Amino acid sequence: MTHSPPQPGNVAGRRTYLDWMRGLAVLVMIEAHVLDSWTRFDARHSNAYAWSMIVAGFGAPLFLFLAGVSVALSAGSKSRRTGDAAAAATATIKRGAWIFFLALLFRVQAWILGLGSPRTLLKVDILNIMGPSIMLAAFIWGACRNRRARWIVLVLAAAMVSLIAPVVRSAAVLDGVPDWLEAYLRPLSGVSSFCFFPWTAFVLAGAAVGVLLDAARTPPLESRLNTRFALTGLALTAGAFAASFLPSPYAHSDFWGGSPAFFAVRAGILLVTVPIAYWWGRVAVPLAWSPMEQLGKSSLFIYWIHVELVYGLISLRIHKSFTHLQAWAAYVAFVLLMLLFSIEKDRVVNWWKARGGPKRYLIESKTF
Repeated sequence: MTHSPPQPGNVAGRRTYLDWMRGLAVLVMIEAHVLDSWTRFDARHSNAYAWSMIVAGFGAPLFLFLAGVSVALSAGSKSRRTGDAAAAATATIKRGAWIFFLALLFRVQAWILGLGSPRTLLKVDILNIMGPSIMLAAFIWGACRNRRARWIVLVLAAAMVSLIAPVVRSAAVLDGVPDWLEAYLRPLSGVSSFCFFPWTAFVLAGAAVGVLLDAARTPPLESRLNTRFALTGLALTAGAFAASFLPSPYAHSDFWGGSPAFFAVRAGILLVTVPIAYWWGRVAVPLAWSPMEQLGKSSLFIYWIHVELVYGLISLRIHKSFTHLQAWAAYVAFVLLMLLFSIEKDRVVNWWKARGGPKRYLIESKTF
């Protein structure tokens, strides 16, 4: 008897290649934080370290992009199951609000464990941006009546956020607003590296991709769609990179900051990553258990615990103490540790569920 290989992204179940992508985002996120926290200052001047940081810069955009993809897939699934698109959008908006609440809770935890100034409670991190951005994407999804309209509005919204980012970042009117508000609109030293402009655009772009994925209800359709993703992503990346050499239309614009060209380059690369993950799932030897998918399904949990372990008091003695090579060795060991923690977390969650414990307060997420 012969068995047909499983189709990746089977429309009847979970698209596991998206979990694989989240696992990839986890690896990049940990790399960014471990190398930043544990590498000596005198070891940061090599080309190898510079390229490591360029790769590290894709972790946050990938998480936000995948959060947007999940908005459309989750809302679409709920809508088909219940026949109520408005309720599906509302449920997804509530999910975004829950993520934002977790962001505030995370800041309280960091303040207590870090014995820092109360000012750290105002810090804006990726979850602070992800939560409201999910709410916005879900609102747009629910406000539009059909798939085409949702895709068009989400693409236009992503482009608009990206295009006005340099204007917002350089706006003099923001100089007088309170720090806690300014930090959400543009980077503020010591308070925010993430802000709505342009980071929200990654969630909106991901939601537009999710709308198309949600419509691909058969394996042939999904395969053709991923081919289009690859071609579109390559064209977008190449076009945006070429455009970055043209004179800027903005009075104040930094390519490596909030420029539309840099956003488009990264968005194109992220779009290409989707078919890479999809096709990898087709050619890879099927395994009963995938460490990449395991990391991806536990991405929020790993984010929650690893930041304190990397930057907090528990690892204080090794901060800024490794060579670049030593930091990479520490990174590999740390990834394995996070994988073990993830497995143990799942065991605890399953035990908790078996006892009928409330699921709402488990640190799990389908969007991060």
